[in-house]
Amino acid sequence: MKIAVIQGPNLNMLGVREQNIYGPMSMEQIHEQMKATAAQNGVELEFFQSNLEGEIVDKVQECLGEIDGIIINPAAYSHTSIAIADALAAVALPTVEVHISNIYKREEFRKTSITAASSTGVITGFGPFGYHLALLSLTQIISEFKAMQEQQNAAAAQQEETPAN
Repeated sequence: MKIAVIQGPNLNMLGVREQNIYGPMSMEQIHEQMKATAAQNGVELEFFQSNLEGEIVDKVQECLGEIDGIIINPAAYSHTSIAIADALAAVALPTVEVHISNIYKREEFRKTSITAASSTGVITGFGPFGYHLALLSLTQIISEFKAMQEQQNAAAAQQEETPAN
């Protein structure tokens, strides 16, 4: 199982910027914790961060056919980016959106996530632990999706083998 972790603008500054909101952990420290959990669960992670909307759109599109699911923190773009939302909808991969802070306790403009509508689920307000929750959730979602596909394929194969009356 392979999962892409896509980080949006300013997340490369975690541990430096607004520690009262985002905490002291750096993005690299969050990624290291995710790697440890992924290794325990046989999951391969691919990390990507960009401050540029178009690069995030490109990365989401590159996941199609290569990645089983996406963990994304679009950061400020979650409130403004129809392009990222459209890219997530286009690839139609299981996706968990993460926000370190509780966006519903923040400024009014942060309370709406355009990208959330294209995500399977959203985890917000749990600090860096939200990435751990997203990884566990997405692993379960992907496993269930694969099991459902296998059942459907088996049922279709059985129908093809059954002689018509």
